[in-house]
Amino acid sequence: MENFRKLGISEQILKSLQEHNFEKPSEIQELTIPLVLQGKDVIAGASTGSGKTLAFGSAILQNTKRDYGLQSLVLTPTRELAEQISKALNKFSKHNPLNIIPVYGGVSINPQIEDLESAEVVVGTPGRILDHLQRGTIELKRLKILVLDEADRMLDMGFKEDVEKIISQCPENRQTLLFSATISEDISRMASKFMKNPEEISAEQYVDPTLLTQVYYDIDDGLKFSLLVNLLEHEDAKLVMVFCNTRKNVDFVANNLKSNGIDSLPIHGGFSQEKRNKIMEKFHSQKVQVLVCTDVAARGLDIKGVSHVYNYNIPLDNKEYVHRIGRTARAGKEGKVINLVSSRDYDNFRNVLKDDEIKIKALEPPYIDRINIKWLPERRPGFGRGTGYSSGNYRGNNHNGNSYRRDDNRDRPHGSYNNSDRRPSSDYRRDSRTNNSNSEGNSNRREPSHYNPRRDSNRRSSRDHSRSSSSRGRY
Repeated sequence: MENFRKLGISEQILKSLQEHNFEKPSEIQELTIPLVLQGKDVIAGASTGSGKTLAFGSAILQNTKRDYGLQSLVLTPTRELAEQISKALNKFSKHNPLNIIPVYGGVSINPQIEDLESAEVVVGTPGRILDHLQRGTIELKRLKILVLDEADRMLDMGFKEDVEKIISQCPENRQTLLFSATISEDISRMASKFMKNPEEISAEQYVDPTLLTQVYYDIDDGLKFSLLVNLLEHEDAKLVMVFCNTRKNVDFVANNLKSNGIDSLPIHGGFSQEKRNKIMEKFHSQKVQVLVCTDVAARGLDIKGVSHVYNYNIPLDNKEYVHRIGRTARAGKEGKVINLVSSRDYDNFRNVLKDDEIKIKALEPPYIDRINIKWLPERRPGFGRGTGYSSGNYRGNNHNGNSYRRDDNRDRPHGSYNNSDRRPSSDYRRDSRTNNSNSEGNSNRREPSHYNPRRDSNRRSSRDHSRSSSSRGRY
């Protein structure tokens, strides 16, 4: 505890840290806590899981008085993160308890109105906080500390205007702490507008790249789910997160994993907050080891012990990809990221690989049994011409039994995606044959010969254009 004590942390908080087996400060805590306890504004570049809650929590807990109204406000992008932070602050303040409440949408507003009357610390999402301000049920005139946590995510999710409206109603004489995984131009502009001579802190990446393995499988659309099941059954994993781009895909993957004997939990914004909380408690306790999720539902959550991250759908850009892979290879533990790349993911995969530091190794798909899909979402009449699922053994073959790996008709990347070799190759191989796969939505597709993804990115057929954003909304 001596290292924490040297940072200026109070004895009450130190006692709580000791009870929860904290051993030494993280880098962001060592750099940030002395500054925040001096009352300085701070901009900190820190990722999820780096220990930033204690970094800003130390200032909140040591400078907030009992029975003096709302003095500290933490803004965060998601409901789950608001719950997570409020629980952590309550844990740290065990021996000097404060009235700390989470405030977010998706639940009844009336209990929150009652709780806000005696709240000293509020952790909330911008939309619901703004709602309370407009109703006059939250008062910020005594606010001493404002924290913007996961600031980049809040802006990405479209909360910029809400956040600025909230800040404009805070007292000018306050301490502002901004934590963000990335410091973009928008973040810098917001800081210059609302912060006073902030100290800038940047911690090393919490994810150790030397312990992180990144691979991809170039797989036929109709075999993607089958490959996922095969890998989940054969990879030596602890906790697993499977990312999808849409709620519909989360439901598709989670329900079919269950029907194939793999216990999994789905989580997305379509669930009630109560259900989402129960799901996360179950996953944290490791009662179920596979969480199938969207980016929005998982943003900012600090989940320890994740050994594998699967991208069932490739995210839209490299920024979102980096956020996903940051869930594993933490705190000296090894981690693995497995990307399942089918034709609908190619555009997104190119966007991911615009980051020269991302190096993803190509692996040959194993021989796999084609899984019979038992659960499909409701489809509009006439959508799709058949399930395309059957039994049998395949190794990435199309439905004619021909190998799709290097000679099918789609604009498929090939070789290892190692950016030191100037990824990805624009020489995409194909021939004049049409792949007859109708699995997981019709995948018949023909590109012009000598198709160059950079040169011809706007020359997709009307059929391709109708399902833009690659992997969005398809399985």
